[in-house]
Order: sequence, then structure tokens, then C-alpha cells
Amino acid sequence: MTTAPSYEALLETSKRVNWRLEDVIGGDRHFDFSRPFLPESFARTSAVTFLTPDEQLKLNQIRAFGYVSMFELVERCILPYLDAQIPSDPGQDSCRSAALTQFAREEHKHIELFVRFRDEFAACFGHQCGFIGPAEEIGAAIRNHSDLALAIFTLAIEWGTQRHYVDSIRDNEALDPQFKSLFKHHWLEESQHVKLDALVFRELTMSAPAEQVENAVDEFLEIGAFVDGGLKQQAELDRQSLEAVIGRQLPAQQALQLVEQQHQAMRWTFIGSALVNKGFLEALENVSPAARAKIDAIASVFC
Repeated sequence: MTTAPSYEALLETSKRVNWRLEDVIGGDRHFDFSRPFLPESFARTSAVTFLTPDEQLKLNQIRAFGYVSMFELVERCILPYLDAQIPSDPGQDSCRSAALTQFAREEHKHIELFVRFRDEFAACFGHQCGFIGPAEEIGAAIRNHSDLALAIFTLAIEWGTQRHYVDSIRDNEALDPQFKSLFKHHWLEESQHVKLDALVFRELTMSAPAEQVENAVDEFLEIGAFVDGGLKQQAELDRQSLEAVIGRQLPAQQALQLVEQQHQAMRWTFIGSALVNKGFLEALENVSPAARAKIDAIASVFC
């Protein structure tokens, strides 16, 4: 049986892997717009056969803009929840508050990293890309759920982010190196965050009856449905951005096909890949096999 890491150990690791924004983005580091940014497993642009290869590349880069913007949005959404977890009760790990404070500090840094990406992308791509919002309203809707539901949501996102880099980005030589570097550095710190998420989740479930955990999973699925609605809107915004970039309007049937196909691609990227993640599922099953079963029953919709 694997022993869970302590807050102290995670805090020390976090200090070792910590990086500065100026060492990752800006200066003489630039994105190569002759190359794809997102792996095909997420972008799925080769399936859009009515687009030329150059148009598929533009769509890939538009999707990359949305990918970064979505993670920025999610991190903004969860920061207030995370801040609320920082105060520790008497008797809890003496390093708990310090570790969670460092976690929050790194999330702020990740948001700034993604903002800088969006600024450089907009300056170099030549066209503005639409993104869903307002962020404040989306964040409020997501946070209008129990702490346990938000813990499950955060755990799912963090596990998904980890696997995105390891499984699909790290060894993909076709992708722009600078985009890969952003997510390498993001992954270095998120690898610690997911372990902190698991500790907080375990704390919240220790005194929670099984029914409460199952109810929190239902809330988590409500959040997923809300996010899915946003992804559908984003697919439509991406279609509009693509048409602006390529200078032509797609025929109605092709436009509809593009939105449907890209919506499903985003469903996999942001929801499905988390719902089938081994680490996420094991964390749920350790607390409630019934909660795990609820996730298994719906995961295929998003894959």
C-alpha cells in the first residue's frame, strides 16, 4: 500500500521545482506558428477534411488559445475555494497551511503565465479569438456548490492536467517547443498540486457519510454539465474565429459539422479525460465505490 505524502514533504518538493515566469515566457522565447500547438488527440483537426492543411493548422492554434484560456478560467474559479481551505484546525499538520498557501501562490503564477500566453498569441496570430465569459459569472456558478463537490472538481481537473502533459504533450515532437515548455513547467507544479488536492479531499470525506459523498458527486456532475454547455459555446466561437482567420465563411452544413465535431473534441479534452483518469477514479473509489460507479456510468458520453 502506498503511503500518502505529507504536507511537509509536498511543501519541500514545491520549493525545489518552483520556477519564475521570466524563465518560461517572454524575452527571446517565441511561439512557432508554423507548427501545431495542441496534440491531435485534443484538437482532432485532421478529421475536419473540408479544411485545407493550412486551415487545419489555424484551427489547431485557435483551439490551443481556447485550451490555455480554459485552464486560466478554471484556476481563477478554484482559487477562492482553495483560499478557504488554507486555515488549519488545531491538531492538523503544522505544515498544512504553508503548503496550501504555496499552492495558491503557484496557481496565481499559472494564471499570469496563461495571461502572458494570450497576449503574445494575440500579438502574433493576427486575429482576436473569442472565449466564453464573463469569467466572474462562470466562477460564481461553479462555486455555488458544496466544498466537497468543489474538491472533486478540483481533483478531476488537476489529475487531467497531469495526464495531458505526460500522455500527449511531453514526447510529441511535432508540437511547438515553446508551447510544450509552458505545459512542462505547469505540470511540474501541478504534479504536487494533485497530491495536495487528494489530502484535502481525504480530510473533507473523513467525517462525511456515504450519502453526502454521493450527493457531492451529483453536484460535480452538475458542474460538468455546466462546463459542457460552455464548451459548446466555445466551439461556436472557435468557428467564428476560424472564418475570420481564413477569410471565408463555411457553408452551413460544414459549419454545423465543425462545431459538433470540435465540441466533442473539447468534451474529451476537458471532461472525458478526467472522468476516465485512473488516479481520479481510485481516489473516489477509496471513499465510495458507489460514487466511482456514478462516474463510470456517464464517462463514455464525454469520450
